[in-house]
This record gives sequence, C-alpha cells and structure tokens, in this order.
Amino acid sequence: MNEPEALVAFIISQRAEHNIPYRVSCRVLQVSEAWFYKWRRRPAEPTKREVRRTELEERVTYFFRLSGETYGSPRITLDLWAEGWKISVNTVAEIMADLGLQGRKPPCRGKSLTRQGKRKAAPDLMHRRFDAVAPDLLRYGDMTEIETGEGKIYLATVIVAFSRRCLGYAMGATTTRPWSGHRCR
Repeated sequence: MNEPEALVAFIISQRAEHNIPYRVSCRVLQVSEAWFYKWRRRPAEPTKREVRRTELEERVTYFFRLSGETYGSPRITLDLWAEGWKISVNTVAEIMADLGLQGRKPPCRGKSLTRQGKRKAAPDLMHRRFDAVAPDLLRYGDMTEIETGEGKIYLATVIVAFSRRCLGYAMGATTTRPWSGHRCR
C-alpha cells in the first residue's frame, strides 16, 4: 500500500463498505486528511509539471550518458539551454541527485612550482632563446612534478643548451628540501 492511488482507493472503499469516516481512516493509516483530499481530486493523467519533470529526467540522463558519464549539472544545464529548456543549474543538480547521477570532478590542479619569492626575480638575460652557438655558454634548469604510486616526486635538471645533454639532476619529495644531486652520463 505504498502507492498513493492504492491508499486513497482503500480509504474510499472503507467509507463505502463499512461507513468509516475519511478522518478515522486517515488517522489509522497515519496520513493527513489534506493529503487524502489532494490525491482524491487528482486527475488520472499526470499533470503538466509531472510530464515536464519526466521529460527533463530523460534529457538529463541522455546528456549524462552522451558525455561518458562525466558531465555535472553546469554542463548539462548548458546543453538543455541549447535545446531551449528554461531551467536552473540547481534544478538540474536536484534531478541528477534524484537519479543518482554524479559527474566526474575535474582533476585538482596543484600549485605551480614557479612562485615569486621575497627576492626580485633574476633578469632573463637570454630573452627565452635557448640556442647556444658554442659549448659552455648557456645552461638552464627545469623542475617537473611526477605522480607515482607512492605520491609525488620532484625532478630538477640542469641542461647544457649547446648539446642539449643533462648536466645533472636531483630528485626529492618536496620542492624546498635540499636534495642529493646526481650527475647525468
């Protein structure tokens, strides 16, 4: 008797068969009289609002599946707007939550390894040109963050611009910790 229609039909049948007032049946079944009268007057066909909600649920599910189950409510809302729906992001989020659909969160972007410190940045004497005409004129460095199964590791390298060979490298768990340097071969 979880279906509202069945519950309303039962209350009506108790009145017709046993002359039990609606108020008593509602109290016994722990439903309010207002709820009963609302459902008793309800038309057999679904209301416009229910039809619209069903159509929206179908479109939201369609766009979610089309995206490879990655889109969240903001992106799906944009797709619905493109189709001409007038709907808010919050309504789409509510529909997705009701349907158990959850978009993939974008990867968390970590902080950049390049940060302006207290000292003024060194001038760029090479003007971002890394082509050397002779050996031992220009060296440059780089730092890279590498994801591993045990966490992040940072790799710092020094490269000779003329030969493009690695002069040395260092690895560590943080960008600030002193590392043990290694020579490249």
